[in-house]
Amino acid sequence: MPESPEVQALVDDLAARLTGRSISDVDVVEFRVEKTRARPPSSLVGERVRGASRHGKHVDIAVGDSQHLVVSLGRHGWARYRDEGSDTPATDVPAGDAPPTLIAFALDDGEVLEFTDAGDWVSLGCWIVDDPIEVPAIAKLGPDPADSEFSRADFDRAVAGRRKQVKAVLHEQESLAGIGNAYSDEILHTAKVSPVGHAAALTPDELDRLFEATVGVVVQSIDARRGVPIDGLKAAKVAAMRVHGRAGEACPVCGDTIRDFSFASTTAQYCPTCQTHGEVLALRSS
Repeated sequence: MPESPEVQALVDDLAARLTGRSISDVDVVEFRVEKTRARPPSSLVGERVRGASRHGKHVDIAVGDSQHLVVSLGRHGWARYRDEGSDTPATDVPAGDAPPTLIAFALDDGEVLEFTDAGDWVSLGCWIVDDPIEVPAIAKLGPDPADSEFSRADFDRAVAGRRKQVKAVLHEQESLAGIGNAYSDEILHTAKVSPVGHAAALTPDELDRLFEATVGVVVQSIDARRGVPIDGLKAAKVAAMRVHGRAGEACPVCGDTIRDFSFASTTAQYCPTCQTHGEVLALRSS
């Protein structure tokens, strides 16, 4: 799932490449991506792009005088470019392995911006709105740890005293925007906090460490992804992970074996020595 560091790198790229260019055509391949049927994506034809920004994990492309194309990337959504008239995406991924395009925006210079979805079900969604806050998921977003104005008070309101597993709180977009499975694993490992403990049970020292790790991991990851081509962001994210996706490998801090544990409908990773005082967490049997 794309998370704030990769989505920020994507919107930076979109802003640099699209600003000032006009949309010449729109091809909706999968109608289910249209979330504002009264204002279809085709209504953007002829409009000029004013810029791009991020709201949590959502992409916001400002178009025309006051419109916004908001894209929720969902679990497996992403973007790529190709030349108009070519069936080959401008990417290093072999054509047979490339995810399908669900919606495409042709630009006035012949380049095409495609939004793709590699999942078994359509999780990509597009809204045309006057204000991004009209998108329900954006309206409910909590504060973003990458925001320069994000404070300890914001963090405490989101986390302290919650009778909920810490990892689940980090995932909850209404509490903290932009964090998903991968970066929550990295944050909790950096903070040396158990992912399954309740936030209400955190000690003052653990809360301090978790706050510093939440801001530090997100901000540093955004900085690290800056300038990476959008077709290389997934690989850059995977390469940067210290515990997420590293089950069976040695913890880079203590050398213990990183393990999987069950979380919601997926798995996540942690270090028993660094995070759970040696306790091995349950992994759902297949």
